[in-house]
Amino acid sequence: MLPWYAVLVIVLAGSLLAGALASATLRSRLRRRAGTLTASAFHHLRLPVRLLVAIVGLEIATAAAPVPAGPAAVLDHAWSVALDLVVGLTVVRALYVVSDQLLTHYRTDTADNLRARGVATQVQVARRIAVAAVSIVAISVALLSFGPVRAAGAGLLASAGLVGIAAGLAARPILTNMLAGIQIALSQPIRVDDVVVVDGEWGRIEQIALTYVVVKVWDLRRLVLPISYFIENPFENWTRTGSAILGWAHLELDYRAPVEDLRKRFLEVLGDSPDWDHQTAVLQVTGAGTETIQVRCLMSATDSSRSWNLQCEVREKLIAYLREEHPESLPQLRVQLAGAPGE
Repeated sequence: MLPWYAVLVIVLAGSLLAGALASATLRSRLRRRAGTLTASAFHHLRLPVRLLVAIVGLEIATAAAPVPAGPAAVLDHAWSVALDLVVGLTVVRALYVVSDQLLTHYRTDTADNLRARGVATQVQVARRIAVAAVSIVAISVALLSFGPVRAAGAGLLASAGLVGIAAGLAARPILTNMLAGIQIALSQPIRVDDVVVVDGEWGRIEQIALTYVVVKVWDLRRLVLPISYFIENPFENWTRTGSAILGWAHLELDYRAPVEDLRKRFLEVLGDSPDWDHQTAVLQVTGAGTETIQVRCLMSATDSSRSWNLQCEVREKLIAYLREEHPESLPQLRVQLAGAPGE
């Protein structure tokens, strides 16, 4: 007859092997159904389900095998702790399945994605808060199954006031950021994929975590800020109510610049550009100095990236037009020499 530990090893190996075979079979059948609820559930839940099957199998084997009383008690406690942790892991993975299913109906890679970005922000923040809460509960339940931990907890209750004050002071930044995250999820001053300017840095909101926000700067750097920053400090949000935006280009020109001809060329450049949305096109003289005039070209685009490209294109082509057709319009330095005394 096999020793009890050999029985447990065989049961564990058989459970893991059966889980691997079942996963391989399901994976082959779900390849053509990628993106569905079933595929998402399989992706997130296969690990906790396999662990759950292994733990249940080990519990049954421990009860059926001739395990001595001492090791049996230790193994029963171990399976109980593992079961608590695996159940917590299953709930966490189920939250990911639910969030994935919600986000499939709201795509953020489309042109008009204001509603989708709002929902994505709420789902991500809510999921992270729920995952943190479930993880804390699962670990707490597992730890409370140990006698020394329960005794220590009972002893700490006597000094709960001091401990609570100390913990509150230590956790104040964390709690502040968590509450700020909840406020952002509800009021949505920022959303995932919003275009923002923070501390003079232009970028997009790449990730809204539980306590911090990641801004992807235009040069691919990442700006990581505490989430409370967006509640306590001013910043620019270019896509708060929509992605359309106005862009401008300034030109410093000589007083002899033909403004009407320049305006016609400006409209031609916009008409030929795929980045213009055919909404706003204005060229005006907005300033007059001692040596030059300032011309502002105002134009609209569907999003900030197209707006930036359009501004550069207009600036480049208008400068080339003036250099070739009206070189006298470019800024010039004039010097007037006064006659000598007595002349």
